[in-house]
Amino acid sequence: MKIVVDGCESAVAPRHRAVFAYLLVNVGRVCSAARIIEAIWGADPPDTARSQIHAAVTAIRKVLREANAAQVLQTRPAGYVALPGPGQLDLAEFNSRIGAGRLLAASEPEAAVAELRAALALWHGEALADLNADYVASVRRRLQEKQLAAFEQLTEVELGLGRHEAVLDELAAMVSANPLREKLAGQLILALHRAGRQVDALAAARSFRTALAQAQGLDPGRAFVALEQAVLRDDVEPATHVTAPAARTEPVPRSANFLPYDIPDFAGRDAELGHLLAPLAGTAGTIATIDGMAGIGKTALAVHTAHRVADRFPDGQLFIDLQAHTIDRQPVATDTALEILLRQIGIPAERIPQTTAERGALWRSELTGRRVVAVLDNAVDADQVRPLLPGGTDSLVLITSRRRLVDLDGARALSVEPLPARDAVDLFERIVGERATAEPLAVLDVLHLCGFLPLAVRIAAARLLHRPQWTVGYLAGRLRGERRRLAELSTAERGVVAAFNLSYRQLRADGQRMFRLLGLHPGRDIDPVAAAALVGTSVDDAEMLLEGLLDVHVIAQYEPGRYTFHDLLRQHARAMVSVDESDDARAVALSRLFDHYLHTARTAVDLLFPYSAGHRQPLPPSVARVTPLDDAEAAAEWLDAERENLVTTAAYASEHGTPAHARDTAETLRPYLDGNSRHSDAARLHQVALLASRELADSIGEARALTDLGWACWRQGDYELATTHSRAALRVARLSGDRYQEARALNTLGNVAWRKREYDQAGRYLRDALDLANRLGNRVGEAHVLGNLGMLLGADNNQYRDAREHLDRALALHREVGNKRGEALVLNYLGSLCRRNDLLDEARHNHSRARDLYRMLGSRGDEASALNGLGETDRTAGDPGTATEQHGTALTLADEVLNLPERARANDGLARAYRDLGDVGRAREYAGTAMSLYANLGVPEADDMRVFLDILPDSD
Repeated sequence: MKIVVDGCESAVAPRHRAVFAYLLVNVGRVCSAARIIEAIWGADPPDTARSQIHAAVTAIRKVLREANAAQVLQTRPAGYVALPGPGQLDLAEFNSRIGAGRLLAASEPEAAVAELRAALALWHGEALADLNADYVASVRRRLQEKQLAAFEQLTEVELGLGRHEAVLDELAAMVSANPLREKLAGQLILALHRAGRQVDALAAARSFRTALAQAQGLDPGRAFVALEQAVLRDDVEPATHVTAPAARTEPVPRSANFLPYDIPDFAGRDAELGHLLAPLAGTAGTIATIDGMAGIGKTALAVHTAHRVADRFPDGQLFIDLQAHTIDRQPVATDTALEILLRQIGIPAERIPQTTAERGALWRSELTGRRVVAVLDNAVDADQVRPLLPGGTDSLVLITSRRRLVDLDGARALSVEPLPARDAVDLFERIVGERATAEPLAVLDVLHLCGFLPLAVRIAAARLLHRPQWTVGYLAGRLRGERRRLAELSTAERGVVAAFNLSYRQLRADGQRMFRLLGLHPGRDIDPVAAAALVGTSVDDAEMLLEGLLDVHVIAQYEPGRYTFHDLLRQHARAMVSVDESDDARAVALSRLFDHYLHTARTAVDLLFPYSAGHRQPLPPSVARVTPLDDAEAAAEWLDAERENLVTTAAYASEHGTPAHARDTAETLRPYLDGNSRHSDAARLHQVALLASRELADSIGEARALTDLGWACWRQGDYELATTHSRAALRVARLSGDRYQEARALNTLGNVAWRKREYDQAGRYLRDALDLANRLGNRVGEAHVLGNLGMLLGADNNQYRDAREHLDRALALHREVGNKRGEALVLNYLGSLCRRNDLLDEARHNHSRARDLYRMLGSRGDEASALNGLGETDRTAGDPGTATEQHGTALTLADEVLNLPERARANDGLARAYRDLGDVGRAREYAGTAMSLYANLGVPEADDMRVFLDILPDSD
């Protein structure tokens, strides 16, 4: 690379020239210092990299100023940009002359030869020959590829003019330097044959075959084979000697390139590129469809792929926009599309037939023996593109569409998803430069708010780039407001809303209605039955509509049978439903959805917890379809799938004028959430139910919500809040005369007191609760309180006989009513009681049975309790090694479900087991964690751990 001033090469240091060369190969594009550093040194720049870049820019500017060309290198807020004028950059001159040569090749071949030779004369040895930087190798290969393509273009025009003798020497030299270049080899063979040297032509063909097989294990393409056979038969068409442009009937050169600009900041998509390029490992072509939502980057991916493989398809690089989703434009008709493609491969207008069928036949015929890459962009459906497909050729056809083209048999399908976070960051930084790298967390905020949608990311980055006063954090703040976000993601020429709106308007009326009503759904995803309730249609019709929306990528599916939105499309649906549906229509749709969720949840919970069904308040009749659930297994599956939606929908209902739904959902889900260790969800839902009950002036609902909230806090280890809510529940229940909730609140208060070793107080609470349960005939409640009293008696002065009596009665009652969770709880209590009384085999047996029951029921937090009991039993039996395994598994489960009491207990057990094993260091580590957790829980075990640590010997 040289800098020439007034005919003399300027003395510029190699590193400085490498920096300037990088800016010149990215002419017109702002390059940040960080990007230049990466280009020069790769992933391992020196500490002085930034100062070296500044020094290089300073040195280059000095040279440019001396040449009165200071404007060539300019500074922008995001970095540096090279802006050479006409005639100042050889590469620009080269590209200009090549473009002119291609345009003139068909009509003025002599002028085309002159332009192409002038372009090639600009080359002086190897590109970037004396530069050493990380980017040089890849840029050099790209430039050399351009040089070779230009020479092939020149040779093709020269051969068309009958000048085979004139180009033979040049061709032979180029083939010798590029022995695996199929098109060059074919041109040499053709020139040799036309010169009457058939033997030499066949020898050249054999040489190419041998070189290709040895280097790549491949055979030549179909066009080469056809040429070779024609030479062997001495049946090659002679060149047409042209004396005037009007006499030329041969098509334009087959290497015509109609591909759009390959954006230089294309980022990521490695997996997608691998999928598209995989079939090209051999020589065969393929048909690939690329579908995805608006703004996902389908066209950019197709064009980038086509550019990547252009040299594999030397007979043309074609592109047509079929305008399925172009504003104010009708899709391109099939006959028009065929005419455009035929013209692109060089068929003159007078040869193009009038009928669609004849054009299709000519298109397929002309592609036989050719290897082209064609991008059919923005397709309506399979019917539009099917006539445009080649028949039995080695060409590559890339089809993009917002619709899944499932009816194109034999096509490789690729559905494009939003960018992975790393690729989105890369794209954003390439556009914005240093301002992005200075605020990495704010960049992630922006990308999340853009939903990692390439179009949205590009627009957001462009807005930031052109507003130097903005920070990335400020941009994130502007995008954070949901109502403003879509408006922010637009420019004068493009916008996310415009792209989405076109997709929406192209739906059928029933599809539009489904799309916009889905925007009312407060939850994460939806199944066909819930969608049917929302829209007020049959399940079959709802599923058909959902699948139709899925096919055109306005909704997504990440697991079978469940449909969801991209975040930005959800906002668009909400905008549409507020415009196209009345207030009453929206309210009715939500009422149907709420009824569906509530009544199906009640059915599911009654199947799973039939023993407590009689204590749940009856529901009003449903106005919507309820999901049929045949058994407890189906009920559990439905609740697991819909849990987040149920909690979110209840909260939404409370905030939007339907508090009764929130109250009833909380009561319905209480046993499911508690039994499946979903205590955070329970706390959130019961808090919502509390507010809803107060809004409804429902004192019974308020007492129930307070009781449920107190129990959820107990399960989370928040004993202060558990006490506060349970005392409030006790007060409200007594005022309203609700003895059932009074008993439950007393039971929670007894558990809290027991946990704090306030045994006398705990006994009073629990005996009062037991008395109320007996008077109410609440056998489920009686069983629970008996179990808790048995545990209390076993812990307080170790009253084994009375404790065992209570626990045995509790176990029998739980089994009588069919409460497996209650049975597991009492078995766990029995295990602890037996361990304290040195009945270790029985203790291990009971804990194991409890563990197995909890595991079967999917109650992972309670399973951790049983495992901790097993660990304590093993340590008592003198087996600390096995104890560490039990406590370790318990700790993993407790961590998963955020069960703080069992986390503390597991760390406590591990500390004592490692002390017994002589590993004082690990014992001290676990003991410290246990002490901290116990202190946060506010329980006496924190003092026990302090004593343990005090007497623990120092580790070596």
